[in-house]
Amino acid sequence: MTTTTERPAAPPASPITLDTSRNAAPVAPRSRVRDWLGRHGATLSWLLPVLAIVGVVQRINMTGSPQRIDDEGTYTAQAWAIGHLGELTHYTYWYDHPPLGWIQIAGYLGLTDGWARYSQAVYAGREAMLFFALVSVLLVWLLGRRIGLGRPAAAVGALVFGVSPLAIQYHRTVYLDNVAVPWLLLAFWLAMTKKNQLAGFVGAAFAFGIAVLSKETFLLALPFLAWTMIRSSDRSTRRYTLATSGAVLALVGFSYVALAAVKGELLPGKNHTSLITGLTFQLGTRNSSGSIFDTKSLFFQTVSQWWNLDQVFIVLALLAAISGLFFRRTRPFAALVVFAVAVMFRPNSYVPVPYVIMVIPFGALLIAAVSDSAVRAYRERRGGAITTTANRIGATAWLVAAAVAVAAIVPLWTTQLRGFVAADLDSPMVGAEKWVDDNVPHSSRLLVDDSMWVDLVNDGFARDNVIWFYKLDTDSAVRAQNPNGWKDSDYVIETNSVRTSAYAEPNIKKAVANSTVVASFGTGTQQVTVRQIHPQGLAAYQASAKAQAAARAAMGAQLAANRDLTASSQVVTALKQGRVNARAEIVLGQLLATGPVTVSNLSTLPGESSEPYRRLVLKASALPGAQLDAWLEGVGDAYRPSTVTPGGGGTAVAVFPAVDTITTTG
Repeated sequence: MTTTTERPAAPPASPITLDTSRNAAPVAPRSRVRDWLGRHGATLSWLLPVLAIVGVVQRINMTGSPQRIDDEGTYTAQAWAIGHLGELTHYTYWYDHPPLGWIQIAGYLGLTDGWARYSQAVYAGREAMLFFALVSVLLVWLLGRRIGLGRPAAAVGALVFGVSPLAIQYHRTVYLDNVAVPWLLLAFWLAMTKKNQLAGFVGAAFAFGIAVLSKETFLLALPFLAWTMIRSSDRSTRRYTLATSGAVLALVGFSYVALAAVKGELLPGKNHTSLITGLTFQLGTRNSSGSIFDTKSLFFQTVSQWWNLDQVFIVLALLAAISGLFFRRTRPFAALVVFAVAVMFRPNSYVPVPYVIMVIPFGALLIAAVSDSAVRAYRERRGGAITTTANRIGATAWLVAAAVAVAAIVPLWTTQLRGFVAADLDSPMVGAEKWVDDNVPHSSRLLVDDSMWVDLVNDGFARDNVIWFYKLDTDSAVRAQNPNGWKDSDYVIETNSVRTSAYAEPNIKKAVANSTVVASFGTGTQQVTVRQIHPQGLAAYQASAKAQAAARAAMGAQLAANRDLTASSQVVTALKQGRVNARAEIVLGQLLATGPVTVSNLSTLPGESSEPYRRLVLKASALPGAQLDAWLEGVGDAYRPSTVTPGGGGTAVAVFPAVDTITTTG
């Protein structure tokens, strides 16, 4: 046995080692930044330009094109209700969609004060969509790199995803699918992690749960995410990591069930909505979209809309999905796209317009991946590598198809992108909102497209008096406030959404049928009309209107005969035919009592293409300049113009209310 004294002594500590550890200088921040840029400079040189291009293209004129629609108004209003009303929705929540999607929109706009940056609420929602789109572009890049794409190929995939006309149309629109996409992409990226696999899989399950609670249709991707996780998992820990991630996903999904249970709305019952009722509607009782072969069906119209936006992307993505099934690295993504397309054709299927949003990132990624594989095969062949005949034919065919696609993309995308960055398709909506705010008494009750709901409430109309037209027939709380249905409303603002839904909603159909247009903006599918509802029925109104026109004509004839009136033949004819506003006629008669009056030619206001005229440009000899303005302002509440502004040469421009409640007696 060795004694203590016989044991060899430990070697002395090296003074150099001690001095180095004790006196090591800290790495300067600039050096760390320089090192980081050195490692990632090549990636940034490809990624940042793509993000910049997509950001600019998506941002330019995002408020003008496309024209806002009812659906995005609904999601925007629900997000607005969270921050401004402290409620989950602006109407009764009935579990049509999980609320996490618009909660995220509300979070972004609340944290960035986005509501204050725009005059129209939907525009703020579109800014949120821009944020989610840019995050998705980044994740398409990362996912491409994770499956082995080179930087140029990953950049192509991210760029196609961001600037395809199909993508721009739907990425700009406030859809819950846009909120779910980055979570779905993140889930796939984490599912392919090799290091810290348990954390990666748990993160993937959590991200996928958020995606589904943002838009429930993304549940279709679950089998392919599970497939990806199984392929990526280490065999020795597969059972544990998959079981743990499955439990996390179940826990996230159960939170939605728990919400319904806590509110007492899990099961159907009297006088309340329920989660089961909402799921039953979405999965079982919702009307089918019809057949793709029926040109009048919703299915045909939806697919036609996609096709007209970008035929090249759709064809190339489908070809890439079929080709991608033959490559191991892209097989789950290709199968997902093929499956999503097949689901559309199941019997009695309902295909919503934004359904394509989930497919776009994988289609773009597959186009890039298959192109990358074809280029590699070509290079290997040129380098002398031995390749199979099938490989050579497949690579050549794809490269030819890609070249043809690029040639077709140039004119197609140029035309489409020009429309996206230049056309102001939303101006009819803005014009109609302004007309209503300026001319309709704020005590009126309105039936509106939901894309206008927040704006009109912000303009001062009572929340209960701005009714999303769809709710008049479907929401018990709204029906209770309107016991007479459409007859309890004063105006209906008719958009394309209202026109296409009118025949499905009895009250809105009757409201439109018993109304007359008082203002109209735009043409075609972009046309927006403001219609005054006549609860007594259209026939009774027309008889009353005819009598009022006759009374205005009698009064107008007397005014036209007045020697103190100086007016053109156009004005005289309009007076004699009863085509001048009754209030305007009465005020003109009172003004003629002061002395000679000149009336300039009559013209309609923006949006008003029919008479009676209610804008008069007046000049009174006895009331020069500001005196005339003051006189008009003092004629009394019953007859006072809604606005009086000074005109040139001592004239005054008087605009009388659009709602003409004064009847002349002749």
